Amino acid sequence: MSRLLLLSLVAALPLGAQAPAGGVTVFGALQNGATRAPLAYVTVQLRTDRDSAFVGGRLTDSTGAFTFTGIRKGTYRLEARAVGFEPLSQQVFVGELSAFLDLGPLALVPVTRTLDQVVIAASADEVAATLEKKSYRVADNVSQAGGSVLQAMSNLPGVTVGPDGKVLLRGSDKVAVLIDGKQTALTGAGTQAGLDNLPASAIERIEIINNPSARYDANASAGIVNLVLKQQEQRGLSGKVGLMAGAGALWSRRDNLPTIRPQFEVTPKLNPSFSLNYRTPTNNTFVQGDWLYAPTLNKNEFATRTYDDGTVIYQQVKRNRRTDYATLASGVDHAFDDRNSLAVSALFNREKILDDGDNPYFQGSLANRTRLWQFLEDEVKYTAYATAAATHKFPQPGHLVRVTGIYSFHREDEQYFFTNTLPSFTGKDAFKLLSDEHVTDLNLDYVRPLRQGRLEAGFKGRYRAIPVDMKFFAGLNSPIDTGAGGWATYRETIPALYANYVYESPAIELEGGVRVETVIVDYEVNPDHNTYRSDGYRYTEAFPAIRAAWKFDDAHRLSLFVNRRVDRPNEVDIRIFPKYDEPELIKVGNPGLRPQFTTSVDLGYKTSWATGSFYAAAFHRITDASITRIATQAPGSPLLYNVFQNAGRSSNTGAEVVWQQDVGRRVSLSTNASVYRNAVAAFSVVNRYPVPVTYTTGAQRLISGNFKVNAALRFGPDLDARVSSVYLAPDLLPQGRIGSRYSLDVGVRKGLQRGRGELLVNVTDLLNTMQLHKTIRGVGFSLESRDYLETQVVRVGYSWKY
Repeated sequence: MSRLLLLSLVAALPLGAQAPAGGVTVFGALQNGATRAPLAYVTVQLRTDRDSAFVGGRLTDSTGAFTFTGIRKGTYRLEARAVGFEPLSQQVFVGELSAFLDLGPLALVPVTRTLDQVVIAASADEVAATLEKKSYRVADNVSQAGGSVLQAMSNLPGVTVGPDGKVLLRGSDKVAVLIDGKQTALTGAGTQAGLDNLPASAIERIEIINNPSARYDANASAGIVNLVLKQQEQRGLSGKVGLMAGAGALWSRRDNLPTIRPQFEVTPKLNPSFSLNYRTPTNNTFVQGDWLYAPTLNKNEFATRTYDDGTVIYQQVKRNRRTDYATLASGVDHAFDDRNSLAVSALFNREKILDDGDNPYFQGSLANRTRLWQFLEDEVKYTAYATAAATHKFPQPGHLVRVTGIYSFHREDEQYFFTNTLPSFTGKDAFKLLSDEHVTDLNLDYVRPLRQGRLEAGFKGRYRAIPVDMKFFAGLNSPIDTGAGGWATYRETIPALYANYVYESPAIELEGGVRVETVIVDYEVNPDHNTYRSDGYRYTEAFPAIRAAWKFDDAHRLSLFVNRRVDRPNEVDIRIFPKYDEPELIKVGNPGLRPQFTTSVDLGYKTSWATGSFYAAAFHRITDASITRIATQAPGSPLLYNVFQNAGRSSNTGAEVVWQQDVGRRVSLSTNASVYRNAVAAFSVVNRYPVPVTYTTGAQRLISGNFKVNAALRFGPDLDARVSSVYLAPDLLPQGRIGSRYSLDVGVRKGLQRGRGELLVNVTDLLNTMQLHKTIRGVGFSLESRDYLETQVVRVGYSWKY
């Protein structure tokens, strides 16, 4: 067994390693204390300690083994009696951290005398009691039904959505997004991606893990979001079909600047979905599909740019977006026997995006248009991934080994067309990008339950390759850098080992582990590129993760988390090809970018009572080589170049509070507040593209946070509603700040057809108040903007279960 522990490879351990809601499985074996021979067909009983009430009885099998399942929280006494042996009364503790407990061999002494009685303590609470993660059912969020996963997450405690559409946990966007516990190209193999269009109808629940243990990949310092896909558990044929429809941008919040095309109004939304499941004792087959059609006024930003010489530019960035997003997933789980099973699944996704945009520029007044920039972005993304997992279960419950293989493919096929109209000429530019991402993971898991906890150990191997080809087609007087095109290939190899140990007693919980990763990144660049050359990096680092908890009693718990994690630059962060964010704002990667390393400490407290609970946490993160984007202006050029850089040390310090309370039988309240301070030390960097430009700034600090209230209202057995209110305080941006924001969402759900049907009506941003107000200070200029993008959407939907 020691050899197996050393050689086992683990990467896709079940996220539900803690005690399930259905109780804990307790097992052991009886043997002769003198000869160590197994004692077969001996009666074993489990009783409560308080009143000796009978819980269950078993006969040991031919090997002396016995198993009790579904054991709930409480104090028990394990008893065994056999002729010729003294009675056994054994203390057993069943905690919240493990679904399986191995009592090991229990010896019956062949001497007749009475043993003193021993008390048994057991507790099997919800997973959230460990404070490691929070779990939320998507179906409960009636006010966001029919939208994307990103919209569904916007109301969750501790989660905010940044102005660039990324998820932030406690003020940081360094978040990994998993699907069923696995990284895929659909949501980002390195960082998060695709959440703004992934339909929430495909997701059963969302898990937020702020302090991952060592069994998770070390990437993503802010934490992990795990999206659990829907699956039916009932036997036979079952499924669900649904349709949500609605409209957004119901009226214009601000009229366009002169001379541009109309902005989207009354944009239709359509989200049909279905799931089908067939389960037998040895097989489970499922298929599910979702389609999201959602034209959107994706951006409608009005800005005033003031230069140090007094020049004032008024501008608008208007982007009408058409999105077509389809997903089909299927899989089969087969049990060959009680100990061996195979699970195979696959997913295919196609995302089509068409962006039409207008960017007018006026100098001094709206009567003096100096430029009109119009663009069309035609982008198609294809994602496919397949997984196969073979599991072998040993005779002891919960003791298993699993081999998992995962392959992901993601293609980006993008074309951009620009028309640049100035008083003296009109130029037309274009470029085309093709990127194929291949990710292969091979994992072997090993889990061993112990008497008071469990042992996990493993290894993960990953190979990732992303060849990219970019072609530029320059028009008249084009600012496009034709020498920056060509090809580049990103290659990433990561072998990782980890071990994790969990211990629990009636008053203490300990979980400690370490993950050791070797990372080899090579970035091969077209040798004709006019600025960058081939680059890469290598490191071998240890990433410890420790959790200690003190249980004062069943209702009060204090936990301390300490861990070290990393954020590796994603391929797009180092991609050498310039890309227009705006006509005068060029985004380009940096092959010299290096990983940032973060050490974090988190202290959490939770108390519960019959009708509610209270959770509070204080956290502090220190990051070295912080990754951020810096905009500089090349001498003699009107263009700004936005380049990722390692900006030195930063910190994130704050507190979070979650209060949940049932107010009578009809009202449940959930309130979340978080406040944090983001600080960045003074730093100086050099943007190398297109020519070296030095950027220097002093230390920056800002206190920000958010406040959320969710009210669930029950008007009857089949009628309920949800009201969600979100306030986001001002926060730091690279070289600037974003102002406060507020929204109010409302949803109503009515059960029909004896619980098989369901009717939904909801409105997001009911008051139409969610606007993005930004102030930015660059070299030689300042900019103030307000974005009136589409945030208010009305939806109506129906679903039917069978």
